[in-house]
Amino acid sequence: MISPNRKKRVTIKDVAQAAGVSTQTVSRVMNKFAYVSDETRQRVEAVVEQLGYHPSTLARSLIQQRSYTLGIVTFGLKYIGPARTLNGITAKADELGYMLLMKELDNFASETIDDVIDSLLARQVDGILWAAPEIADNRDWLDERMEKISVPVLFISMQPRNGIYSVATDNFQGASMAMQHLLDCGRKNIGHIAGPLDWWEARERKRGWYESLKVAGFEASEYNWAEGNWSSPSGEKAFNRLLETFPKMDAVFVANDQMALSVLRESCRRGINIPEQLAVVGFDNIPESAYFYPSLTTVSQDFQMLGELAVQNTVEMIQARQENKTVVAQSKFMQTTLVVRESSKQI
Repeated sequence: MISPNRKKRVTIKDVAQAAGVSTQTVSRVMNKFAYVSDETRQRVEAVVEQLGYHPSTLARSLIQQRSYTLGIVTFGLKYIGPARTLNGITAKADELGYMLLMKELDNFASETIDDVIDSLLARQVDGILWAAPEIADNRDWLDERMEKISVPVLFISMQPRNGIYSVATDNFQGASMAMQHLLDCGRKNIGHIAGPLDWWEARERKRGWYESLKVAGFEASEYNWAEGNWSSPSGEKAFNRLLETFPKMDAVFVANDQMALSVLRESCRRGINIPEQLAVVGFDNIPESAYFYPSLTTVSQDFQMLGELAVQNTVEMIQARQENKTVVAQSKFMQTTLVVRESSKQI
């Protein structure tokens, strides 16, 4: 028997009536969509707190015919960037009331990708975040398959394409910023240790190195750069190759901090003074970079914010589709910042 003193559950209609708005507006406020005025948002939030309203996930799923689940496709979680981006995705999805269904790719065969997509759609996800980085030809399936996917799909860290939603760090801008810093420091013979060039991010960072030297009127030959695979051991091998092929090198822009760490270590072992003889700039600004010796100048990108932005944009696409609104596909770039530390200075 139900107690007569038991309180009736507060519904979204109760909140809407008390706040003088529609239930749709309450939903937008609860899902933290941007297109609600500050005044309305504050009024609705005050009523929510006053009434003690807690949305029912099951009820809203049935009413709105949405699962409030996002599919996440990942790859390379052993790397810092994809792993930290996933942290941002998880945090924002939780904030907006979405569950995550994750699939990690182990290869990029077309049949594997088809299976992953079909599996997510079979579980009624509302949208898909493709968080696997663009590597080699792992986007070749887009032209054939994208139009057949019935839910919004957003790609993270991908070269912009017409008609495709994507968000990415502006790797070219970050590399150009690092190079301008080294040029401003008076360095004229700047080498580069690239990431694996089948990665789009690595190619963009190398392009920033090359274009910056070209604009400044300096040489950027094949002997002035070497390729690693993001790992510290590969950075050491690439640096040793550069010391042989580019003995005049007075600075090096390294495509990530993990490879830059090996440059600092090997320079110390060889008696190369940093930054007096060799200036070093990395990319990523991992937390440990401030504690390298000497501390590492590096390009900072916000992986957490990248993941959060991806979720926010995907949820807004879902909402727009629910309301039969047309949304133009966009490619958004997040800008980087330069963190100057002891490994580079003006000469």
